[in-house]
Amino acid sequence: MFSPQWFPDHLASSVARLSPDIVNMHWVCNGYLQIETLKKLPYPLVWTLQDMWAFTGGCHYSESCDRYQKKCGSCPQLNSTKENDLSRQVWNRKFRAWKNANLTIVVPSSWMAECARSSSLFGQLRIETIPFCLDTDVYRPHNRQFARTVLNLPQDKQLILFGALAATSDKRKGFEVLASALRHLHCNQLLPNAELAVFGSDPPEKPVDLGFKAHYLGHLNDDVSLALAYSTADVMIVPSFQESFGQTASEALACGVPVVAFNATGLKDIVAHQQSGYLAEPYEAEDLAKGIVWVLADTERHTQLCRAARQRAEQEFSLSLQAYRYVSLFQDLLGGSR
Repeated sequence: MFSPQWFPDHLASSVARLSPDIVNMHWVCNGYLQIETLKKLPYPLVWTLQDMWAFTGGCHYSESCDRYQKKCGSCPQLNSTKENDLSRQVWNRKFRAWKNANLTIVVPSSWMAECARSSSLFGQLRIETIPFCLDTDVYRPHNRQFARTVLNLPQDKQLILFGALAATSDKRKGFEVLASALRHLHCNQLLPNAELAVFGSDPPEKPVDLGFKAHYLGHLNDDVSLALAYSTADVMIVPSFQESFGQTASEALACGVPVVAFNATGLKDIVAHQQSGYLAEPYEAEDLAKGIVWVLADTERHTQLCRAARQRAEQEFSLSLQAYRYVSLFQDLLGGSR
């Protein structure tokens, strides 16, 4: 959850041997690239942000903290009350190392753009929004009966799907609020024919009361298995508190599955409310439950939502569209000379 990024690296010399016109950095935190290395790269730099780390004092998601808009310090994730704590020291290292860098920032959502523009480190930089992409030939609708047979899921149930890395243990992914929503549905005797499927987690040692039977699919490590998992579902729930984008939502849409999420952070760019899913009030379990019911209650509407979900993924998140956006940005930064 917090990366000071002090390990040395030898990337500057490796990049120099390539003599590039431009350098596009992606996931370079978690020890891959030392903060001070950027000033050793005398090229136009494009940094595609996967989370908030680049403009904070070390945390990957700020949660409710806005101190990255100043100079960090007194970091709640470090349980610190000191102004000159590790987060302030990391912020200072970034400021010194990056203040003269030829740097353009790419973010995957409008929420991330707002965060970057409000930050003390990146507020004066050029910031472009390019959504993350996926292969819509791989992430596509599969026959639901076949997919459920492969993953040993019931054929005669409405399946609610939830999944992420560390799906049930990472609090940011919102499993607890999903559990509250499901219990609300159960107590009000709504969706009596529904069951839950979860990927990214093994069955808990102690059963969790969800009000519905739960099927735990474990960790799915390839795109084909994930596409099959999405194709089993009648609805995908992405109840995250913070997401720079929300890749599971776009993957589900590409597989023709409506998505219910909160109307916040990166997910509000992915789901078109009551067109390809439902955006609930942040972070209200009852409205999340309402969204699940709204998606599943009307068969004709559900069919329309599934069709619209696939169309949205093809129109907004295809590989070719993302490539076009990056090429246009690179050409603009290089003065149209390439």
